[in-house]
Amino acid sequence: MAAPPEIRLSRDRQAWAAGAAELVQSVGQEAVAAKGQFLLALSGGATPESLYRALTSPPFAGRFDWSHTIFFFSDERCVPPDDPRSNYALANKALLTPLNIAPSQVCRMAGESRDPQAAAADYEQHLRHATKTTAPALPQMDLILLGVGADGHTASLFPRTPILQDRQTVIAVTQSPQDPPTRLTMTLGVINRASVVLFLAAGAGKAGVVSAILDPKTEADRQLPAALVAPDEGRLIWLLDLAVAAGLSRDRVKMIARED
Repeated sequence: MAAPPEIRLSRDRQAWAAGAAELVQSVGQEAVAAKGQFLLALSGGATPESLYRALTSPPFAGRFDWSHTIFFFSDERCVPPDDPRSNYALANKALLTPLNIAPSQVCRMAGESRDPQAAAADYEQHLRHATKTTAPALPQMDLILLGVGADGHTASLFPRTPILQDRQTVIAVTQSPQDPPTRLTMTLGVINRASVVLFLAAGAGKAGVVSAILDPKTEADRQLPAALVAPDEGRLIWLLDLAVAAGLSRDRVKMIARED
C-alpha cells in the first residue's frame, strides 16, 4: 500500500526554491552513493523553473557533482527542441547549460518527430537501457519532478482520459486541450515506480486544485491525474508555499522551518 504524501510548507517563494534544491541534491547524493548514478526526470513550467534557477545559484551550484546524473523528462510538447514551448528548451536554458551538463547526460524526448508513437517507443528504450529493465517490468527513476495544472493534470496526463487506467505502457502519446495538443509523457505506471516523486506547487492560482488533490471531497477529486500519483514503494512529497497551501486543512500540512 502506498505511503501517505509528505507535505512540506515553505513560508515564501525563496525558501520554497531553496527547499526544493536541497531535496533534489539530497536524493541525488543518496542515489549516487547507493548505485553510482542519479536518474532524474525533469518537468516543464514556470514553477520547476524556479527550482532550476536555485540549483544554478549560490549556494547550490557548487555543492553537488552532477557528472553521475542522467537527465530525463517526465513529458514533452511535440515541438522542436528550440521552441519556447519545449520543456527541454526551458530546462536547457535554466539548468543544463548553466551547470555545463554534457550532452551525453541528457536524454530528451524527440518532440519534433513526425511519428510521436515511434518517439515514445524510442524513449522507452532509453529508459530501459539506463535502468537495466526489460519488459514487462517498468523502469524506475530515482526522482521524478512534477507540476500540477489548474485542471489537475500532471506531466501530460489529462483528466478523464483512458491512459490514466494504463499501468503497462511506459511512454504514451496524449492530447492536451491546450496548444500544442500532441504530447509525450511518462505514464502513471512509470511515475508510481519512482523512488521519489516530488510535486512542485506554488502560488495562489493553484490553491484550489492542490486542496482538491490533498483534501479530496468528491470521487472526481480523487480521480484527478495528480491525485492518482501514489508511488508503489517510494516517497511522495508535495512542496508548497503558503499561498498554494491556503486551502488546506491545518492537520494536512507538515510544517518544516527553513531559513532564507
